[in-house]
Amino acid sequence: MPRIIAGFAGSLSIAVPGAGTRPTSDRVREAIFSALEARDAIDGMRVLDLYAGSGALGLEAVSRGASHVTLVDRSIRVPKANAALILRAAPKGVKPTVETTGQPVQAFLDSARSFWDLVFLDPPYDLGLGELQHNLDALVPRLSPGAVVVLERSSRTPAPEWPDGLELERRKDYGDTALYWLGLS
Repeated sequence: MPRIIAGFAGSLSIAVPGAGTRPTSDRVREAIFSALEARDAIDGMRVLDLYAGSGALGLEAVSRGASHVTLVDRSIRVPKANAALILRAAPKGVKPTVETTGQPVQAFLDSARSFWDLVFLDPPYDLGLGELQHNLDALVPRLSPGAVVVLERSSRTPAPEWPDGLELERRKDYGDTALYWLGLS
């Protein structure tokens, strides 16, 4: 069972949806968050977790100081329950906001009016490049200046084409997982 690694909810175990999910390993999450903390890209940030699954990435960000997180997944029951667990662990005076939505990712992005500082995209590995491309195209105008986007894909699949306004900063592989770090160009 995955757990929140650090922050006020550190060590809390969270639930994982049944079939059809591939939770990000603790090792990969720790690498992501170590890099984000080195960039000072978590504290007080507005975070979007697309294809949230359990919500582990967005909820880790809340535990480490993000002010607002939106979890988007078609099956929202588990991430909603995990969010409630994490929010109950928040110390007095710490009031992060966690929103959940069961909309499909593309529909959510097409109707979104908010802006985000940090975005996690962890789609199913079998999500087609065309659909991922549509997600990225719709995401670009919703990014705050200086935003960071972390895309998780299978290291065996080709990299998507980056839309205008978004550029690859680096790629790092962890076994079967490839992380793409993206920023506004």
